[in-house]
Parts: sequence; C-alpha cells; structure tokens
Amino acid sequence: MDEVSVWIDAAPAAVWELVTDVGRYGEWSPENRGGAWANGGPALGARFTGSNRRGVMRWSTQCEVIEYEWPSRFGFEVAESRMRWGYRLEPEAGGTRVTEWRSHVAPLPLPFRVIAATGLLGRDRERLLVEDMRQTLEKVKSTAELNGGSHE
Repeated sequence: MDEVSVWIDAAPAAVWELVTDVGRYGEWSPENRGGAWANGGPALGARFTGSNRRGVMRWSTQCEVIEYEWPSRFGFEVAESRMRWGYRLEPEAGGTRVTEWRSHVAPLPLPFRVIAATGLLGRDRERLLVEDMRQTLEKVKSTAELNGGSHE
C-alpha cells in the first residue's frame, strides 16, 4: 500500500466535500480528468466512470465506492486495474490531516502490464503514481484553503 498525507487548514467536512466530488478530480490529478456518477453517488456501492490521460494514452475506468464514512473515509475500487484508492480525513491542529492511499487488490491484469512495460504510462509507473498523489493532495489543499478553510 502507498500513502501520502498533507495537513489542510480546513475542517474535515469541507475537505470531504472535495475528495468525494469525483467530477473535480481533473482539477487536481496529473492523470485523472474527472469522473461521472452512474447512479447518483457518492454513497457506499455507488458507481462512477473515471476518465484518465497520460501523454498520448487515454482511457476510462469503472469504479465502485467501497468505503463511505462521512466525513472521515472515502474509497473506491477500479475494476480494470484491480486497484483501490481512497482518502482518510482526521481532525488535526484545527484543520484536517488527509491521507490518500492506494493498494493492489490483485495482480495487474496482463494487458495493463504490457502497456506499462512500453513506458507509455511512465517509466516507473508505481513511483509516478505516488508522486501524482502528492501533487493531487497539494492541489486539494490549495483549493480547500482558497475557499476559506471553513472551520465548522
């Protein structure tokens, strides 16, 4: 499992509104271009389609919410890559400690391993994804703090 954390000067409820809005992921992620709920979400069991881009590669994913505990835990599983992604939010020092995590549920399917071996998704895909998580959280932090922090 990989994890990256950042402290945000905003209440957990304010940060929760951001990390559960899959349509906004494209504002923050170097790879994800956003998502669209298939059945109203967010809620446990809700599904969404994610859109992704890395260089010339573009692809969509089918995701299902596997963790939904307001305002502290949100996670989803990507069907195609068998990867789980999520966020933990913890009150800390008048703000929120946000941890983005990802873990493999099963080995990456062969077609994904072949594409990864070409380097089209980055030479060191695993390291690149962790760096993307850092960038994503820094942008979520900027968005939350720009919106006034909201210390409810």
